[in-house]
Amino acid sequence: MLRSWENRPDTVVCDEPFYAYYLQQTGLEHPGRNEILAHHETCSDATIASLLEPKDSRVFYQKHMAHHMLPGIEMSWVSRMVNIFLIRDPRDMLTSLIHQIPNPSIEETGLPQQLALFHLMQEQGSAPIVLDSKDILLNPKIVLSALCNKLSIPFFDEMLHWPQGTRETDGIWAPHWYSSVEASTGFVPWKTKGIEVPARLETMCLECEDIYKQLRAHKMTV
Repeated sequence: MLRSWENRPDTVVCDEPFYAYYLQQTGLEHPGRNEILAHHETCSDATIASLLEPKDSRVFYQKHMAHHMLPGIEMSWVSRMVNIFLIRDPRDMLTSLIHQIPNPSIEETGLPQQLALFHLMQEQGSAPIVLDSKDILLNPKIVLSALCNKLSIPFFDEMLHWPQGTRETDGIWAPHWYSSVEASTGFVPWKTKGIEVPARLETMCLECEDIYKQLRAHKMTV
């Protein structure tokens, strides 16, 4: 999605701006931790200020991870954004996540935080738009056109295809996480992965599925 939005002629993007803050606060040993802390902003207030700065573009697309939103972050700024939640079937998500984090906690999936954020925004009268990644992969043009219409911005065919390779806007963690993204030139048609969740993660996967179903009940339909 970050590639898709960055390829629009009217959009600038931001890649996981709270990641360094998250690693600093949690002490987690993610791939490239030292580089991330050295090259990216670790102060949440400074990060928020940068996200609220005016941009020389019609659209400012920010990619966030729900689990990066730790309890210490002041969240009132979120109401000034149009929030879009991207959800994914937990079995597909976990079998990808374990390549980098072999034994993730449920908090590292971001799903509990995403559900809590959804309820918070819902209570504030600004429930997020929810997109299921499977729907996008099955019908990218239809879903993205409907999303743009909902946002009152034009849809561009450039959102469907982009040049292969790296981007200056990618976080410094890209070599550890983005190999498939860097090789992509568009949305890969959805197909079942056919990979089983390891038995050690099955109980957590069931918890994730329950949260996923709660969020999916609010997904955008076209």
